[in-house]
Amino acid sequence: MNAITLGFNPEYSENAPTQEEIGALKGRVMLEFGAPWCGHCQASRNALEDVMKDNPTMAHIKVFDGKGKRLGRQYGVKLWPTLILLNDGVEVCRVVRFTSREDVQALLHTDINESTNGFI
Repeated sequence: MNAITLGFNPEYSENAPTQEEIGALKGRVMLEFGAPWCGHCQASRNALEDVMKDNPTMAHIKVFDGKGKRLGRQYGVKLWPTLILLNDGVEVCRVVRFTSREDVQALLHTDINESTNGFI
């Protein structure tokens, strides 16, 4: 999986992992969909990078999404950036078009046991 790194991943990857590969991941993982030219994605970068600095052992998958990109459609992504918190490969919660550190922290503080696959 070229799109995955531990800690903040600065680059969107066109080589997205498959849904099966994501489903096999263990622990908490941030899955981000967007595009490098997207103004909303550029505006959210600092907030996510700042939070991920505090979580250097958490995996961050950064997927270059767009027309014809299968993984984004499988996750129902309609707006960028979309940030999804996964636990053991299962979606816990997501935040769309986040702009602040607090938005990302709220996602990280979602109670995995009480998740309803909701939005923040």
